[in-house]
Amino acid sequence: MNSTIEPLKQPAIPFIKEGYRRYRMTVEYCGDSFYGWQRQALTPTVQAELEDALVIVAREKVIVHGAGRTDTGVHALAQAAHFDVQTELHCDHVMLGINYFLKGKGAVVTSLVPVRPDFHARFSALSRSYRYYILNRRAASVVQYPYAWHIMRPLDHEAMQEAAQLLVGHHDFTAFRDKECQAQNPCRTLDAFDVIREGDLITTYLKSRAFLHHQVRIMMGTLKWVGTGHIKPSDVLDILTSRERKRAGQTAPSCGLFFLGADYPEHFD
Repeated sequence: MNSTIEPLKQPAIPFIKEGYRRYRMTVEYCGDSFYGWQRQALTPTVQAELEDALVIVAREKVIVHGAGRTDTGVHALAQAAHFDVQTELHCDHVMLGINYFLKGKGAVVTSLVPVRPDFHARFSALSRSYRYYILNRRAASVVQYPYAWHIMRPLDHEAMQEAAQLLVGHHDFTAFRDKECQAQNPCRTLDAFDVIREGDLITTYLKSRAFLHHQVRIMMGTLKWVGTGHIKPSDVLDILTSRERKRAGQTAPSCGLFFLGADYPEHFD
């Protein structure tokens, strides 16, 4: 479907300044603690906390580039990022130093390594993966599943899985993006969208090279309609082809969304 639409084009890789070294880090963080990834005035963000710590530890002002700009409340298990500095760093010491200043702030750096100068956390990524959790039972969870969308009404996860498969592939996802989305091209290739149930927990796994603003959460809100029987799985195709945001479901809450990480070409490992 929509196979004639041009795929997302990859921008040119930014150069690295002469005399600088590039380092790659992996960051884990709790979305509750931040107003998203990107630095903002007067509000705590992941990028700002990392850059502020690096100024002290590396003794240089740096800009940290992430693989994905997660929204307020969205968590990350392995956010990839990079930065450039003039000084050769002792990675283990610097990582411990960054984590000292991040202590109690809801984020931690789990790895820090030197990387080739042509690596870019955002533009070199081949794909990005997300996981979304739904707790489907009468009572909420305060210990085992605090980071999940709590839905009391029974959900048909098999119908949700059937609907999800209709969205896999290359499509115009205008109906599933936020009205504030600034992407010029609404077309994306969804490589995987699987819905799995284990007891009361429904886990969805999504993979694509890039996602539109709120795309994952709007698709999850639409799958909720399918799960409750409000619409049929086949109705998702009608929503997709309509290219109308008002036809799709609600934007699911950010609490259940986890950025799992990004995949890169092997030569960057």
